[in-house]
Amino acid sequence: MTADTLRPRNAPLRLFTLLLAGLLAACGAQSSSDPATPAPSASSGQVAASSGASAVTQYAASRFAEQASFGAKPALVAEIRQKGFEQWIDEQFLLPASTIDPTPLLGFVEPIPQDDWRRYRAAFPDIAIGAADQLRIRVSWALSQFLVVSDRKVDIVGALYWINFLQRQSLGNYSDLLYQLSIHPAMGIYLDNNQNRPKSAECPNCAPNENFARELMQLFALGVVRLNADGTPQRDGRGAFIETYKQKDVEELARVLTGWTIDPVPASRPNRNYANWARPMVPSTWPPERDSGVKLVLGRSFPAGQSQARDLADAVALLMSHPNIAPFVSTRLIQHLVKSNPSPAYVGRVAARFRDNGQGVAGDMKAVVKAVLLDTEARAGDRPGGGRADDGKLREPFLHLTAVWRGLGCTRVPTLSYGPNLPQGQMPIGAESVFSFYAPTDRAPGSNLLAPEQKIVNASEFQSRLNLTYGMRWDNGLPQPSLTAMLSAGCGVDTLAQAYAASPAAFLAQLAERFFRGTMPPTLRNDIEQLIRQPQWDVNLPEEGALRMLDYALTSPYFGAMK
Repeated sequence: MTADTLRPRNAPLRLFTLLLAGLLAACGAQSSSDPATPAPSASSGQVAASSGASAVTQYAASRFAEQASFGAKPALVAEIRQKGFEQWIDEQFLLPASTIDPTPLLGFVEPIPQDDWRRYRAAFPDIAIGAADQLRIRVSWALSQFLVVSDRKVDIVGALYWINFLQRQSLGNYSDLLYQLSIHPAMGIYLDNNQNRPKSAECPNCAPNENFARELMQLFALGVVRLNADGTPQRDGRGAFIETYKQKDVEELARVLTGWTIDPVPASRPNRNYANWARPMVPSTWPPERDSGVKLVLGRSFPAGQSQARDLADAVALLMSHPNIAPFVSTRLIQHLVKSNPSPAYVGRVAARFRDNGQGVAGDMKAVVKAVLLDTEARAGDRPGGGRADDGKLREPFLHLTAVWRGLGCTRVPTLSYGPNLPQGQMPIGAESVFSFYAPTDRAPGSNLLAPEQKIVNASEFQSRLNLTYGMRWDNGLPQPSLTAMLSAGCGVDTLAQAYAASPAAFLAQLAERFFRGTMPPTLRNDIEQLIRQPQWDVNLPEEGALRMLDYALTSPYFGAMK
């Protein structure tokens, strides 16, 4: 028997439609790309005041945890309620960065043993589920969605070092982040800047490689269209969008970025450490590998004879001074942490904090993240029914799984006979291209509402969600269902099963507390009660009913849309 017996076989498609409906209800609302929406006024452009502990309800704390961590847990919710939002954020900023140790992999030649491959595939998900520095890791995940490095091209060792890099840089300054990512060997290999060489007498077939230069502007800093301070696009007199840069700017920036190479020291190192993953790239000392002439990028002249480091620093300073960077980066962070379709006013307030943290510093990521999470628009939904019609975002595959495991109290990813239970449609550090898993400009079908995640929240994904724990219990064709994978990962399945055995009311209270902010929607509650009264599974298996109802509840639109 499969979970399909709970619903007709087209249930995932119907659930998918229902999930989108919550966000699509706001289709008539003005989109964040609508230039007719006014920029925030001086009076409206303020970040919400600190929320004191006494003001934080269970519902508000759980909702905040969904935005600032990888899923609400009872202990985390209690901590947020006790400390308040701002104190919790400040304390998270002080925690050391959780990192991964990839060095044991350096000794392997191809292929990496299967068990080791699986273990390191789960390394980032494991810290996302179990580590204390939840806010930092959540910001690193957000950054990884538009500052992309993928192990589809880069060796998994380099991809793991890239995760460590984001962990160390994610709450620093965006200027430093841009500089350091430009010389990180994983990025150098992924976007070919380690092969960026000018044509010369010594290398007549060489030419500047434009890959990194283009994405540095398009995806990491500015975008392709000029933006107003609130993120709305600028148009010319004919109503057409105004380009941020020209192809000539890409070519010139590529020349600026020539002459970086993998650090050759030490000369003797393991084969798998061919890129010297833990060390930044260094300037080449061979003159033909460097274009030392005058360059002109976005109207700024780079003098002849400057070093690679000086040219790169000047390029980063040019990007940081561009009016696009504040609304561009602010929009990306809002979309990944809080809501897919932020209003121009929200973007404008966060962008103002990106430009100036209050002490004259631009790019302060701590100030920006705090602005994103404490903004009035982010917190408007902390009271049921109190938010905007276009609030929230679809719970994408990775965030869905981490929220499930954290809600169950797991300390790491449950691992099956074939490997860790990870989302095939959104494998961390496994994006198919530099454009990540979906474009941030994707809109919900038939609307003008930004809903990028809907591209990968599809019928197949819903089938996986509906059969999540069922598939784990019947792993590898076992004659009887087994809880070994979940129990070995520390998941509190027994607590859920005990509540189910006690009464439907006790079970529903557990679901509400762990996954529905303490208040389960009446429609879902009634559906689950009805299914419990008419079980279509073996009632002699004590956990079967509890976990089937868990799968059903967490595939519903009430959990799938983070409103």
